[in-house]
Parts: sequence; C-alpha cells; structure tokens
Amino acid sequence: MPRSPAAYLADVIDACDAITEVLTGVDLATYSERRPIRSAVERELTVIGEAIGALGRRDAMLADGISHARLIVGFRNRLVHEYPQIDDEAVYSIAQHDVPVLRAECEALLGQVGDAD
Repeated sequence: MPRSPAAYLADVIDACDAITEVLTGVDLATYSERRPIRSAVERELTVIGEAIGALGRRDAMLADGISHARLIVGFRNRLVHEYPQIDDEAVYSIAQHDVPVLRAECEALLGQVGDAD
C-alpha cells in the first residue's frame, strides 16, 4: 500500500530533527574530523532526498510547497553516487542553515494535509 504524503513529510521532519540533534554543539572542525557524525548527517540527508522524491511522485503540487525540492533530491543523488566529491563544509552549511527552513516548510505542509499514517 502506498504511503501518504503526510508520512513522507513526517519522515523529512524526523530526519531534520535527527540532524539538529547530532550537530548540537558540533563545529565544522569536529564535523570534518568525526566520521560517525558525518555519516549520520549524510544518512539523514539521504532520507530527506528520498522522501521528497517520493512525495513529488505521489503529490507534485504538495512537493512544490518545498523550496528547492528538486535540488534536495539532486543533492541526495550526489551523496549516494558521487560521495568521494562531497565537501564537508557544504554539507555542514546545508545542515546548519537549510535544514531548519526545510523542517519548518514540511511542518506547515503537514499541518495542511493532516497526520501521517
């Protein structure tokens, strides 16, 4: 049975929260030095990209409410397929600056569509 759009939005929100939690008190130098931290953030960004991609296939109009949805999916693809070229500083910046915005957008959209299944 296909998942609801609300479920994908909830996945994004959960992944954003996980990123925020793992990066609490972590500066760029620590992020770059600690593979477990990088792996956790990159994993959650991959989940975000997958969820937004699936949401776009399920409900394109709803996905249009997410700023840069296509870029997010594209970044997921880079993380998975072009991992040797991933720049720690870029990932850290995305996690610090873009993830909170994404979370807020998805929370607002979730409020419009109702609870996740």
